[in-house]
Amino acid sequence: MRPDRRWNWSWLRVTGSVGPLGIATAVLWLSIIVLLPLAALTVTSFEDGWSGFWDAVTAPAALDSLRITVLVSVVVAVVNVVMGTLIAWVLVRDRFPGKGVVNALIDLPFALPTIVASIVLLSLYGPQSPIDIHLNATQPGLVVALAFVTLPFVVRSVQPVLIEADREVEQAALSLGANNWTTFRRIVLPALAPAIISGGGLAFARAIGEYGSVVLIGGAIPRKTEMASQYIQKQIEIDRPVNAAAVSVALLAISFATLLVLRLLAERSARKEQASR
Repeated sequence: MRPDRRWNWSWLRVTGSVGPLGIATAVLWLSIIVLLPLAALTVTSFEDGWSGFWDAVTAPAALDSLRITVLVSVVVAVVNVVMGTLIAWVLVRDRFPGKGVVNALIDLPFALPTIVASIVLLSLYGPQSPIDIHLNATQPGLVVALAFVTLPFVVRSVQPVLIEADREVEQAALSLGANNWTTFRRIVLPALAPAIISGGGLAFARAIGEYGSVVLIGGAIPRKTEMASQYIQKQIEIDRPVNAAAVSVALLAISFATLLVLRLLAERSARKEQASR
């Protein structure tokens, strides 16, 4: 008997309410908006071959800008993890006058042009600071600027988890003699950890490529406060598009790796949650 050589086309079936036309439209739009620009950027970065790409990325000034960018972004992510979790806790668990206004202000960095934030921070912490705090052209100034634009990520990631948290488990732990810190560390924090990590990772990825909020307060001093985005602009201004594209691809790789890790952690957390049910 001859074996059945018919192909199994079941993997091509489309399920759901959108249909093939909707999926094709989404893929086309994603390609035009995301994939094609990224492909063009990658091609430009390798115009001089792999050696040219490597020389552009490993140039001392490029490495310094990448180092400063990653270092400052890590600090900003850690600050956001701590303060964002605290702010989310206050907004969910406490009641105080003006709570609605504070909750609305959390999303302001998403709506406000980042260059406006840089102007405000420069007027507040610049050479003519009215409060005599001078952060202009310093790395702490970069941290403050990036902390402002990345504030909502951890807060908005942690808030829904806190709202849905089972308060009875916490009350049971307190009734059994656990103090507030032990209850938070052993019961609340494990439940919040995936949301905290996700929000911190998103804040890090956003800070990696930020430009507007640091363009004035940072000063763009080479090897001191020059972020990678500012280095890229400088390379474009002096007509070195290949160098600019190469460093852009390096930033893209860092951001993509961060988002990939967050995705894997989210899937792992989802599997654990399903297994525990």
